[in-house]
Amino acid sequence: MKITLCGGGSWGTAIARLLANKGHDLNFYIRNKEVIEDIRKNRENTKYLPGAKFERDINLTNDLESVLSDIDVFVIAVPTSSIRDILKQIEGKISKETIIVNLSKGIEVETLDRISEISSEILKDNPFVALSGPSHAEEVGKDIPTTVVASSENLEVAQIIQHEFSTPIFRIYTNPDLVGVEMGGALKNIIALAAGMNDGLGYGDNTKAALMTRGIYEMNKLGISLGANPHTINGLSGIGDLIVTCTSMHSRNRRAGILIGQGKSMEEACKEVGQVVEGVKTVKSAYKLASVKNIEMPITDALYRVLYEGYDPNKAVYELMTRKNKDEIEQIFFE
Repeated sequence: MKITLCGGGSWGTAIARLLANKGHDLNFYIRNKEVIEDIRKNRENTKYLPGAKFERDINLTNDLESVLSDIDVFVIAVPTSSIRDILKQIEGKISKETIIVNLSKGIEVETLDRISEISSEILKDNPFVALSGPSHAEEVGKDIPTTVVASSENLEVAQIIQHEFSTPIFRIYTNPDLVGVEMGGALKNIIALAAGMNDGLGYGDNTKAALMTRGIYEMNKLGISLGANPHTINGLSGIGDLIVTCTSMHSRNRRAGILIGQGKSMEEACKEVGQVVEGVKTVKSAYKLASVKNIEMPITDALYRVLYEGYDPNKAVYELMTRKNKDEIEQIFFE
């Protein structure tokens, strides 16, 4: 297939390498000329994904318009906040049959739109696939076995991406629940921030287990209110991604949470991590969505206050622990 991939960070590079090494005709659009020259010289992205060598030649460019004609797939691997602009840049310049594959995980803060909703607004006729799951770029770049989900409202399109992107180390399942896959991928970053703060504050495994489990519960509550299937949130794109993001030092969100727990500001933590920490903006998006849907999400509320109102993380934990006594499972899950 002829594929253009947009975004030269660690995850974009990992998937670009995977697709190129599989033999696809790949255009790799990277805005930063220094990163392009680095890959040309070293056959790897030493800044964002060191050690992951490209075995085959690819077309590297910082001219997006030059790599849009006659492509079968356009892959998005940029921060959620940049996706609307990228899609507007390619509007009217790609075929209506070109499949849009999104690798990013987030909810647009201004509109509360999922990425598929942004795509359907701008590229009304183009099929859309979300590729999501527990998949650190650092491990995919080392050919460590990884499993993800391809989700689309069009099963045939999801199956095309399943076939064309799968390799012996990268297994893909399909799932028609696009809302559930997108929400699971976005919301788990919130809980990873909380899990990181747990570590930075010096709390233990008991606390982290509680945060992760009740975090899954919050993910399901908001997901169900938007039409997601809870089985999806409980699958690879939800719990699977949550586990890897909350427990690994590869996770930007966990690392940022650790730094905040140790006393650094949100801005200082994000700067030290060095790449976009999607969970920071997703906290704000989820906080707004929960208000719109009248959904109680205490962990998300606490994180919002810590990140955006300067609230003391220790006080936030105390207040979570001393809330009014409740049943573990609400009626919504029995309906």
